[in-house]
Amino acid sequence: MIRKNDVLTGVVDSLGHNGEGIIHFDGTTVFVPFVLPQEKISFKVLKVKKSIAYGKVEQILSPSPFRVDARCGIFGKCGGCNYQHLSYFEQVENKAETVVNCFKKIAGLNAFVNEKFFSPLVYSYRNKMQLPVRLCKGQVKVGFFRENSHDIIDTNDCPLQPEWAKTVIKKVRELTQKTGLPAYDEELGSGLLRHVITREINGGFIFVFVFNYDTKKFDNELIAAFLPEFKNISIYVNVNGSKNNVILGENWRLLYGTGEINVCEFGIKYPVNAASFYQVNTPVKTALYKRVLKRSDIDKSTVVIDAYSGAGVLTAMLADKAEKAYGIEIVNKAVEAADILKEKNGVENMFNICAPCEKALPELIKKTAAEGKKTVLVLDPPRSGVDVNTVSAIIENPPDKIIYISCSPQTLARDVGLIVGSLAVISGGAIEKRPDHTPRYAIDDVSVFDMFPQTKHVETLVCLSRKF
Repeated sequence: MIRKNDVLTGVVDSLGHNGEGIIHFDGTTVFVPFVLPQEKISFKVLKVKKSIAYGKVEQILSPSPFRVDARCGIFGKCGGCNYQHLSYFEQVENKAETVVNCFKKIAGLNAFVNEKFFSPLVYSYRNKMQLPVRLCKGQVKVGFFRENSHDIIDTNDCPLQPEWAKTVIKKVRELTQKTGLPAYDEELGSGLLRHVITREINGGFIFVFVFNYDTKKFDNELIAAFLPEFKNISIYVNVNGSKNNVILGENWRLLYGTGEINVCEFGIKYPVNAASFYQVNTPVKTALYKRVLKRSDIDKSTVVIDAYSGAGVLTAMLADKAEKAYGIEIVNKAVEAADILKEKNGVENMFNICAPCEKALPELIKKTAAEGKKTVLVLDPPRSGVDVNTVSAIIENPPDKIIYISCSPQTLARDVGLIVGSLAVISGGAIEKRPDHTPRYAIDDVSVFDMFPQTKHVETLVCLSRKF
């Protein structure tokens, strides 16, 4: 029997969906981070819970041929990366395997990955950096959070960020040291500067300084610190006095610049501001959108419904090829942004609806079906997946084709299983497998996009076509 603090030797069988190594030892499944399949290791047991245990590696006794040296000096401490010790090709292979395994284990579906899209940059690819700043025991720390904690690992660089990240971290540290700008003390709830968020697109920068309370005392210092180094910039102050894990508050002040960066993609022009959603890996995002446009198989006789449409960028791209495109989004400000985008780009066949998907979707699908139109539904939900009521609406009013974009293989598999019919919601909200189901939809395509190299995260696109 495995006990806490035991130091044991074992061979890693596989990787879990969080990137940790899995060892089966004496009837117990042990999860050990930062080890690779087929490696013989010694590990210390940190926690035991029934037939599951968690440990940390003590020594790699026989390394994997795919093991590489991590580029970052705080890899294994910072919670940002999981895979810097694994060769890049194997990273993507493992992510694709995770997607396939989720379909099998969660939904009982045999799926395979048609395409794997590798990131052109495996480091320095992120266009956005979120930098926590804290006062810890009298010392200012600027860096990144340790995984599953609020502890900050102090650092001067992040290899996932471009070269400008070093300058930003250096300037933030100088601000706290030379201007008297007080860092936030999380234990006491005192201090001022909580986070610095930087976004860079096409050489333009947006900086957001998240304050614990509003004050104009340091406005000039913030501008003076960054203007010499970054010419095309906008600077905001965001105020968040809450004591939760949410980074941004609701109150904003624009200190400098226009407040936005203008972007043009697939012929659609739109502004990106401090609060806009914008994928962190621009080339992979472009590949993903190209795949959506290709696999949706739309023409001028097609009606597209873009659920969870946000600010309407993808809706407008789809409208360019379709007869009509509807965007459904529950956040009012996002719908307002989509309306502005529609007007500025002259997209007359784009219609934005502010409503929950489960309410707006059934009527839209019924309407297009009554008109005899081919209907394509695009789903791009948050990590939690599609609401069960929305899934019910899809089943009751099935579109001809569904394009599902997901950042969570687990919720993706669940939702696809419910739509296809291999899963069903039973009394009490529980979900059960239906191995003898007749599929409502065929899985035409599963493609993975490595939006986040060196991490466990993966973006997946699934195409479904209606069978009856």
